[in-house]
Order: sequence, then C-alpha cells, then structure tokens
Amino acid sequence: MSAVAYADAPQEPRYETIRIPDPQPRDTKIAAQDVSVFYGAKQALHHVSIDIPARAVTAFIGPSGCGKSTFLRCFNRMNDTIENCRVVGTLDMEGDDLNDHSLDVVLLRARVGMVFQKPNPFPKSIYENIAYGPRIHGVSKSKADLDEIIESSLTKAGLWNEVKDRLHEPGTGLSGGQQQRLCIARAIAVSPEVILMDEPCSALDPIATARVEELIRELRENYTIVIVTHSMSQAQRVSDRTAYFHLGYLVEEGPTENIFNDPQEKRTKDYITGVFG
Repeated sequence: MSAVAYADAPQEPRYETIRIPDPQPRDTKIAAQDVSVFYGAKQALHHVSIDIPARAVTAFIGPSGCGKSTFLRCFNRMNDTIENCRVVGTLDMEGDDLNDHSLDVVLLRARVGMVFQKPNPFPKSIYENIAYGPRIHGVSKSKADLDEIIESSLTKAGLWNEVKDRLHEPGTGLSGGQQQRLCIARAIAVSPEVILMDEPCSALDPIATARVEELIRELRENYTIVIVTHSMSQAQRVSDRTAYFHLGYLVEEGPTENIFNDPQEKRTKDYITGVFG
C-alpha cells in the first residue's frame, strides 16, 4: 500500500497516512487533527493527524529535518517561542485545544512536561531543581509537602538512592546520565499528564542510556510519553507505537512491532532497513 496524493492543492501534495490499529484499542490522550506548522513562508509540517495513546510510549522517528521535533513541540506550545512560527490545526487533550491561544501556556506546560536533548539542570542544588516547579505552580503547601514531592520525584526517576545524602549540592555536579534523570524528576514533580522527550539519550553513554530507557518503561504506567529519537533500536526497545515522518509528512504509524517488522509503506521500509536516512 502506497501513500496516496490528494488533488485539491497542486502546489502542496497531501498524503494519506497509513495507520495500523492496536490489537487492543487504547484510550486517546491527545488527538492531533490536520496540524501544519509554518516558519514564515516555509511549511515544515503538513496536515498531520494522529492519536497519542494514554499511558503508553509513542516514538517519532525519521531523518533529520523531517518534522518530528517540530510536531513534538506543538504539544506544549514550545513553537510559540520561535519567531514567525505559526501552527494551525487542532490538538485536543481531553477536551482542551492545546493550540487555542486563550489557553494559559504556563498551566499547559505543567500538564505537558518536557525533557530536552541535553541535560539542562538549573544552576541550583538538586533539591531546588525539583522544588522550582511545585513552588511556582503552587503544588506544595508546606515544607513537608515539598520534601515529600522531592523524594517521590527522585524515587520515580530512579535517582533518590544516589543523591539523597547530597540534596543541597549543585545539580550540575552530577554525571550526564544523572543530570538527565534529574531533569526527568523535575518534569514529573508537578504531576504532568504527558512527558515529551526530545532525543533524551543522544548526549549520554550506553550505560546511562540504558538506565533512562528503563526509566521510560517504568514511567509509562502512569504517564503518557512521546519520544523523538534517531535511534531505531531505542524506539523498538521503549515504545508501544511508532510514527514515521518524512519531509514534513506523517507517512505511517502503528504498533512498534508492526512498523519495524512489517512496514506497509516503501518509504518506511527503506528508512528502517537503511536504504536512506
């Protein structure tokens, strides 16, 4: 089965995304409908529609510049920070249109946390890195509440036992893998519903990468996770569903096992088998 071009816009071909359903349907956390992104006159993302399942890991894969990170940033409005960037379409999260500009972006980013490519702890203590979010969002009512949130967040991030005796030391003094887990702990400290991860292991060594991947598998029991990765083996290891992007289009999406073992679209197969990309 090949992608089919629509004839309604000759200057901009529209392609039908191949969708492979889950054997057991999952609840949808975010429903994207006809999402396009423009940087000035340049269109970076074309009419993307996809359902992001709740309490699962969805991986976005594809060559550099294919639009996967651009699409990821739509979920927490990070594209708003880019001059001349315009997002059209609908991103519905349980009744809220995330692209509605009357939506409070600060509150949105508490609901949709993000972990970036390079670990970026604040130049503060480990304790203050985690405490920052709960304080500004009014999550904690007392010092005891805050202490509990910090221990819980670090425990969920698999870091508590490694740092519990040095909470007041700088977060920047941790190893790269520990810093990334600190950033994950910081993201979950405000009890988000969704965690976005943009190449979270690209700056880490194999041992640290394995620990973060193990953490991702643990976190999906309680969070909806969307990860952008250049590593196809990582997508296979950690994700439940995979979406393949090419030249700003969503080409194919479905259960990870199907995408890697039986892709339906030639472009997907060529990328996965290394013919291009």
